Amino acid sequence: MRYITIALAKGRLAKQTMELFESFGISCEEMKDPGSRKLIFTNEEWRLKFFLSKASDVPTFVEYGAADIGIVGKDTLLEEGRKLYEVLDLELGKCRMCVAGPALAKKLLEHGDLIRVATKYPAIAKDYFYNKKHQTVEIIKLNGSVELAPIVGLSEVIVDIVETGSTLRENGLDVLEEICPLSARVVVNQVSMKMEQERVNKLISGLQSELQKRKQN
Repeated sequence: MRYITIALAKGRLAKQTMELFESFGISCEEMKDPGSRKLIFTNEEWRLKFFLSKASDVPTFVEYGAADIGIVGKDTLLEEGRKLYEVLDLELGKCRMCVAGPALAKKLLEHGDLIRVATKYPAIAKDYFYNKKHQTVEIIKLNGSVELAPIVGLSEVIVDIVETGSTLRENGLDVLEEICPLSARVVVNQVSMKMEQERVNKLISGLQSELQKRKQN
């Protein structure tokens, strides 16, 4: 029986996901060794392989079949736009994708003015402004602190992930519009969903029942 390969986004999400797996009997002790230099970790009992990846690469690994299953934030899935089956919302890492900026920028959004939008998520920003708001904007891709952009005059607004909004408030910015809610999702390769349907469904059912238990407690 071949291994099912699972790609996890590095960091807190991977840790939380492995805790979910462990709660219904799937453990991977190798992953807990902070000194390990291994890239792929196995669970022989379930015939599973796990690997950690940069979040933005998880959808690519899954689309091309290098991983059967991926667990990553909805923001990454929207931005990457890969051909995948999204099968489960793990409800981990809940936050929102928002348009934010100084309070005065609200009028520019309402009037549909030509404005500049700074963001780490150009595909999401473009889809929102062009396809949903039908507003022409100039999108500026940044990799670092996007909150700086309106403060230094690079853009009128930003599109970014908002958890509590405290960073925005500290910099004199407000949430002006909400684009969509975000959380961690389970995605499956299209071929794997057909070829390994029974085993994939067993894993998803395990995660689902664990989520239900947590809600009830």
